[in-house]
Amino acid sequence: MGGGLAAFLGVGTSVSVASVTAGGRPVVGRGLGWRVEADGRTVTVFLDDAANEELVDALAASSLVAVVLSQPTTHRSIQVKGLDARVAPAPAEAAALVDHHIAGFARELAAIGYGEVFTRALCAFEAADLVAVSFTPDAGFDQTPGPRAGEPLPQ
Repeated sequence: MGGGLAAFLGVGTSVSVASVTAGGRPVVGRGLGWRVEADGRTVTVFLDDAANEELVDALAASSLVAVVLSQPTTHRSIQVKGLDARVAPAPAEAAALVDHHIAGFARELAAIGYGEVFTRALCAFEAADLVAVSFTPDAGFDQTPGPRAGEPLPQ
């Protein structure tokens, strides 16, 4: 899992996060940044709780998570899934990490014609509203459009 995911480090990826409600309905939201933790196995995604309240509740209740990272300029996309999602308050350094991620995302979107004002509005957040969703990926897939879409990532 680490090789494909690690290749996205430093790239301004779009981050989509999904889970499922107790009734089985899917819930999707926008992640604002992410990182692979020092143990090399845990992924943490940062969400604005105020903008994703239903998603955060679903993650906390079900522990099921799917995250899609997609590079806008190439459409290269990776999906990782986990069964052990844990929601916690974001650490103090999360706002700076999110700002860094959004700046990279803004550069990616600028390359395809979207201005920084658009990206900043799309990714607006309050630092006090950030939550951290940490999980251990148990499955990963190449989701880049084309003949390899859906193939498992190399272990």
